[in-house]
Parts: sequence; structure tokens; C-alpha cells
Amino acid sequence: MKFIKKLRQNEEGATAIEYGLIAALIAVAAMTAMGALGTELTETFETVSSTMSAANNASV
Repeated sequence: MKFIKKLRQNEEGATAIEYGLIAALIAVAAMTAMGALGTELTETFETVSSTMSAANNASV
């Protein structure tokens, strides 16, 4: 019976789960932000590449 009372009073496991959920939420947010940033960077590099190619072709 003491074990059950101790188990009900012990909140360390709940805290660890909460920290795990927070870490997972941060990871999902970071992946989403990096995915959006990656798409924007791809578009930027494609624009720069096409502009440089056009400038190179015009100078030849």
C-alpha cells in the first residue's frame, strides 16, 4: 500500500514527459521553419543563377 501512495505522489515521471513533449514541439517547429527557409533559399539561388546565366549570355 505504501508503494501505491508513493507512486501517486511521485511526479518526476510526469515532469520528464512534459519536458519530452516540449522538446518534441520545439523540434517540429524547427523542422517547419527550416523547411520554409530551405524553400526560400532554393528560390533565391535559382533566381541568382538564372540572372547570372542571362548576364553571361548577354556578354558573350
